[in-house]
Amino acid sequence: MGATDRSALRMRPQAACRSDEFDYPSPPDFLPEWAVREGGEWAGLDEFSVLVKAEERTGKTLEIEYHDLPFGTWGVHIVRGHRGLILVNRRLPPYWRRFALFHELHHFLEHTGGAQLWTRTATPLSSFEHQADLFAWAAMRKEWSRCWAHASP
Repeated sequence: MGATDRSALRMRPQAACRSDEFDYPSPPDFLPEWAVREGGEWAGLDEFSVLVKAEERTGKTLEIEYHDLPFGTWGVHIVRGHRGLILVNRRLPPYWRRFALFHELHHFLEHTGGAQLWTRTATPLSSFEHQADLFAWAAMRKEWSRCWAHASP
């Protein structure tokens, strides 16, 4: 990827925002190619299309639900056998609910090793979380760039 292409993937740094319930992260300065490619595939899909695509890709049935989760918890994903569930905190504002959905979707798609993966890996948990955030940022960036493109005269 050339320097011109790389600059197109840069995002403006913003200060992290904090509310009483959640810390909202700042976007990364740079999104790696894998995140732009993989996260971008999911951008703009409605929830039903996300479910269909995830089920086709994994062979598992997926459900998405929105609940009042404990403060500070954005979402979780649970997989048992051939069924998966993504829970998103409905206390989040809509933009951040969508971010949490993409974050948990990344875990559902990529981390299929189950509980053994988390207990037997030498990779720090923070690395898995960072990858899921990059995936979510890439999907959200693509969605918002489409929105801005339609809003410009």
